[in-house]
Amino acid sequence: MGAAGGLLIGEFVRTLDGRFRLSLPVELSAPLLAGGPRLIVAKERAGCLSLWAASTWRPRFDAAVDVLRSKLEAGLLAQRVAEVQQAGRLLSARHASVSLAGRDRLVIPEGFRSFLGTEPGHDVVVVGAVVCVELWHPQAWQQVLTAEMPDFRRRLDALIG
Repeated sequence: MGAAGGLLIGEFVRTLDGRFRLSLPVELSAPLLAGGPRLIVAKERAGCLSLWAASTWRPRFDAAVDVLRSKLEAGLLAQRVAEVQQAGRLLSARHASVSLAGRDRLVIPEGFRSFLGTEPGHDVVVVGAVVCVELWHPQAWQQVLTAEMPDFRRRLDALIG
């Protein structure tokens, strides 16, 4: 599977090489790169990184930062300093700009390797998540499937109904 009508879908298993490089399936990399050569890798949940086209990610990120900045400048967050600091820490560490090397290989950035929780020579599950591509530690992916698959039909019906 791959891009179906512009949606990124499919599940693939790839092995992380000794330099923390991962070859993405062309079925997912080609549509992801259609928006340009820059991608954003983001920490989503333990054992999962997501890849976004920078052209999709950047406007949403910039809009959120602009709202935060405006509220700070207006003094609307003066009583929520701890929350603002927490958001700032997570904003600082959550994402990085990357590009694919030859053969659609992604080098997992250093600060993201331990979050993914896998080592060179081990498998990573590459999943099309409709709007982005997710990279999963196999055990974390299996846990998500086990927890969420029984409710799949209801969730899909709610989205398309």
